[in-house]
Amino acid sequence: MDLSDQVVIVTGAGQGIGKAAALALADAGADVVVVDINERTLEETAAAVKAKGRRTLAIRADLGSVAEIDRMIAESVAAFGRIDTLVNNAGVTRRAYIMDLTEEDWDRIHRVNAKGVFFCLQRVAREMIPRRSGRIINIASVAGKGFPGTSNAIYAASKGAVISLTKTAAQQLGPHNINVNSVCPGIVRTALYEQIVKVMSETEGLSIEVVEARAVASVPLRRPNEPEDIADMIVFLASARARNVSGQSFNVDGGLIPD
Repeated sequence: MDLSDQVVIVTGAGQGIGKAAALALADAGADVVVVDINERTLEETAAAVKAKGRRTLAIRADLGSVAEIDRMIAESVAAFGRIDTLVNNAGVTRRAYIMDLTEEDWDRIHRVNAKGVFFCLQRVAREMIPRRSGRIINIASVAGKGFPGTSNAIYAASKGAVISLTKTAAQQLGPHNINVNSVCPGIVRTALYEQIVKVMSETEGLSIEVVEARAVASVPLRRPNEPEDIADMIVFLASARARNVSGQSFNVDGGLIPD
């Protein structure tokens, strides 16, 4: 899966799935624009990409702001001349019962997970359409397909929106030779996952080890994802081997949600 000299934007690249994707894409030969709101982790990812011999650009941006998204795209095009692939990964959540969620939670989560994903996709597509070429890979979640262990109902709704957006965008952008797909991770060992496990441990009065063991027991393959498992699917979808794959939402979850 050779991505030599391809230009890829990865949002939420400071840690977890985004960082793993940025490094895997660099290993495949891509130059990578890394985007995150956390400047420290952002610079760490950029340094890691550079250490692999690839060109990189670090952009700090709040992806809930359309103005910031516009700036991100403009800076990326100014630096590299084009965008071949977008990995639309940035997202937020918190662990909460449906009756404890607030309007503030709705606005915060949908601002990044739905609004941000849509406008990143739209703005990147504006650059791809004249070139008649592009790949857009949205990171959704099995939460958007009914996973009962989701962090909260608002997060599930936002990821369901990403899955629906993927289908419609693939239909409307396909005539411009732009592939649009989404990846739906299951349980992934990331900093966000660790935060959620900690909250569950405190709420339920159980040890972190017990909470993690219970989560893994629900996975048919009896193991969680590492961020690199998601990154491998992203690299495939960014490659020429996936040239006729579009409008799909791929679970990477160890069999958690049969689909």
